[in-house]
Amino acid sequence: MSDLHKALADIGNIRLRLAAGTVFRGFGPSVIAVTGLLALATATLQSTELVPIDDTVTFVLVWTAVAIVSAVLIGVEMVARTRRHHGGLADAMLFNAVEHFLPVGAAGFVLCTILLRFAPDIAWLLPGLWEMLIGIALFVAMRFLPRSISFAGAWYFLAGATVLIMSCQDRALSPWAMGIPFGVGQLLLAGLLLVAAEGDDGQD
Repeated sequence: MSDLHKALADIGNIRLRLAAGTVFRGFGPSVIAVTGLLALATATLQSTELVPIDDTVTFVLVWTAVAIVSAVLIGVEMVARTRRHHGGLADAMLFNAVEHFLPVGAAGFVLCTILLRFAPDIAWLLPGLWEMLIGIALFVAMRFLPRSISFAGAWYFLAGATVLIMSCQDRALSPWAMGIPFGVGQLLLAGLLLVAAEGDDGQD
């Protein structure tokens, strides 16, 4: 039985190595684009006061809900696409993707919790910090995503830095500090993934 367990472990390690060297095709451009439109729609509703932003907690809760809905949409399609495109490597590919992005989500959550609990007066830093975290995550993800993703990573990082600079002037949360970076960023990401997918299909 020990030999069997060792053989199974070796097979699992081989799958993980193969997955690490394979371009991940689990992210669907259409759903990514939908999440960008969702961000723009939310910012529009908040700016017209159809969605309340009476206080910092309400603002954060609204965008947390947007993030959860977006993550669920992306996750559901990611599982389906990964099983369709990667076959026997699907589980390993999914593990690699989740392992990569989960720490970024956890860092964003921890930052939010700490600022809201201990320093709510500087919670206006959150949008810029979140965007820079996503930018860094996309740069690192170039090891298993198309190299062109670097453009989306650059957008998020520079947008986050710009939001931080602009927010320093009025020290207040703005719907567009979330809506524009995430809306444009997700649409850009969707476009890059679509072009990369078409290129792969053409080579096949």
